[in-house]
Amino acid sequence: MKKQFKNMKLKALACSFALGTLVHTGMASADINIKFHHDLPEDSAQHLAAERFRDMVAERSGGEISVEIFPNNTLGDDVEVTQQLQLGAVEAAIIPTAKLSGFVPAMQIVDLPFLFPSPDVAHTVLDGQAGDDLLATVEQVGLKGVTFWESGFKQFTCDQPVNGPEDFAGQKVRVMQSPIIMEQFKAMGANPVPIAFGETYNALQQRIVDCQENPLVSITQMKFYEVQSDVVISNHAYLAYAFLFSQSWFDSLSPENQALLTDAARETTAFQREETARRETGYIATIEASGTNVSTLDDAQLAAFRESTASVHDEFANEIGADLMAEFQQAIADTE
Repeated sequence: MKKQFKNMKLKALACSFALGTLVHTGMASADINIKFHHDLPEDSAQHLAAERFRDMVAERSGGEISVEIFPNNTLGDDVEVTQQLQLGAVEAAIIPTAKLSGFVPAMQIVDLPFLFPSPDVAHTVLDGQAGDDLLATVEQVGLKGVTFWESGFKQFTCDQPVNGPEDFAGQKVRVMQSPIIMEQFKAMGANPVPIAFGETYNALQQRIVDCQENPLVSITQMKFYEVQSDVVISNHAYLAYAFLFSQSWFDSLSPENQALLTDAARETTAFQREETARRETGYIATIEASGTNVSTLDDAQLAAFRESTASVHDEFANEIGADLMAEFQQAIADTE
C-alpha cells in the first residue's frame, strides 16, 4: 500500500513538473495558437525571421498568442498548406507567389521575367500601394495577405555552361507549378517539367531534368550545386513569398490581435530581406568551394534573355489583369 501511495505521489510530482514546464514556456498560458509554415530548412533567413516574428508576437501579446514554426514543408508542400489555410487548419504561412497562381492568377505578376531591375525597386513596389492591391486579391479565396518576404532573385543552374537563351534549347528544366515560369522556359526552347521543391535534388541527380532555377538560398540550402556543373548569376526573376493568414481564422480574432499580428509580420519583413541579402555572398563562396562553376551574365547576355522572354509579359497580361499590370509598370517607372 505504501509503495502504491509512493508511486501515486511520484506521478503527481511528474504531472506538476510537466505543467510547470508548460507554463514556464508559455505553452499552457497561450489562448491563441498559430501554426506557421515555410518550405526551407531551419538554417535560412525565412526561419530566422519566423522566429523573430514568433518572439515579437509572444512579447506583445503577453503570452496570449503562441507561434509554432513548421519548417521544411513539415505540414505539406506549399499548395497543400495553402489549401489548409483556406480551411483554417493552418493559421499562417509564407507561400511563394508562383505557387499561388492556381488560386489567384493575379499573384503571378511578381514572377514575370525581368520585372524588377533591382531588389530596392522590388521592395519599394511591393511595400507600396501596388503590393497592397496585389495582396488584396487573395481575399477572394479565403486568404489574408499582409506583406511580402523573399528568397531574392533567381539564378540558373545547369549541367552545362549557359551563355544565352539558346543554351536552354531542348533542355529539360525543373520548374514550379506556375504557367508563367513554364512559359518563360518554353520561350527559350526548353522543356519545363513541374517537380515539387523537395524532390528537385533527386530529379537533378538522376538526370530526370538538366537544369533548374532558384535563388541562391535554395540552391545552397538544398545543395542543388552538388548535382549541377554550372550556377549562372542571372537575376532573371524575383522569388517573393506572400505572408498569409487564414482569412476565416483571422476574422475570428479581435481587432487588437489582428493589428498585432499584421504589424509584427510587416515589421519583420525588413529583417528577413536584409538577412537574405547578407547571406548571399557566403552562398556563392560555398558553391565555388564545391568545385561547381559560377559565372555571371554580362549586359549583352542579359539583353538576349530579356528579349527572348518579353513575350511572356504580353501573353499573361489579361490573366493577371490589365489594371494591375499597368499599376505595377507605373510603380516601377516611378522608382527611376
